[in-house]
Amino acid sequence: MDFIDQIRQMAARVPKQLEYVQTEEATKNAFVMPFINALGYNVFDPSEVVPEFTADLGLKKGEKVDYAILRDGKPIMLFECKHAGASLDDAHFNQLLRYFHTTSARVGILTNGIVYRFFTDLDEPNKMDLKPFLELNLLDINEAAVDEVKRFSRSGFNPEELATAAADLRYTRDLKRVLAEQFADPAEDFVKFLVGRVYTGVKTKRMMENFNAMTKRALSQFVTDAINERLRQALGDGATVAQATPAAAVPAAAVPVKDEGIVTTAEEIEAYHIVKSIVREVCDVKRIFMRDAVGHCSILIDDNRRKALCRFKFTDDKKILILFNDKKEEEKVVLGSLDDIYAAGERLKATATTYPAGK
Repeated sequence: MDFIDQIRQMAARVPKQLEYVQTEEATKNAFVMPFINALGYNVFDPSEVVPEFTADLGLKKGEKVDYAILRDGKPIMLFECKHAGASLDDAHFNQLLRYFHTTSARVGILTNGIVYRFFTDLDEPNKMDLKPFLELNLLDINEAAVDEVKRFSRSGFNPEELATAAADLRYTRDLKRVLAEQFADPAEDFVKFLVGRVYTGVKTKRMMENFNAMTKRALSQFVTDAINERLRQALGDGATVAQATPAAAVPAAAVPVKDEGIVTTAEEIEAYHIVKSIVREVCDVKRIFMRDAVGHCSILIDDNRRKALCRFKFTDDKKILILFNDKKEEEKVVLGSLDDIYAAGERLKATATTYPAGK
């Protein structure tokens, strides 16, 4: 089984088990040990995974970290665990920081069994950074993050490449955050930088205000074009792809809220095109429409609410696909990623065939 599939299975179990996991020990057994095992480390081999690893702190003896992953008898990773209901606050971070300083481990992982934060020592050698370079949330699976976590598996971990990989992850994440901020509200110096590349005339206040608005439109249209190109490649060069509107293509965190409170996000646009690519075998794609509303997004046949194909309910924490059975009753499917929509392909095609053309 692939690593991503193991993580998805773990993530699917979390909501079902969470109410029964009330202590730190239960969190370790139910969530953390399976996670370590998914990384390929044998939790039952004390030469590889040591629970309650002793990390003496100067005069303070007997301090123990929850788990240490060993290679050649030396710790390479430390896990500090809190119970599933705990927030990963400064006190817990400071505890891991002290352990990190006294061992040869170069990766510290702070977790409550659901969120896993990965730390190393980019800023100062042998002193754990204040900010994690990677975070994985099992209740909000990000496949890119899962791919990066795989680097720390038994077969993939390379201490010599750690600093480079960690720096790349940390600064890429920070750059994405800055870009999202610029999409939402371009900073004056950012606009000036772009204007300097395309305009040589006098930069009056009025002109800069115009360029600010144009910058927002240009960023939005750039993402629209990128999404549509990706969909063309996925559907085949000859496929016709409905154009996403520029406002709809801006990343979710950066979409300006419309007056009526409806925000069409890039994820909804991409999910819409995935559904179209699935049902095109049984239904003319010109009959498939997306109608957004506050709190959900409907995919309709013939733009008719009585011919609902499916619905999306996407939030920052969860992505839900709503399907309809033969009695038109709703059935909810939690998505780990948008690619999971393909798993519902046969259901979507079956629903589409219940709405023949001209009826």
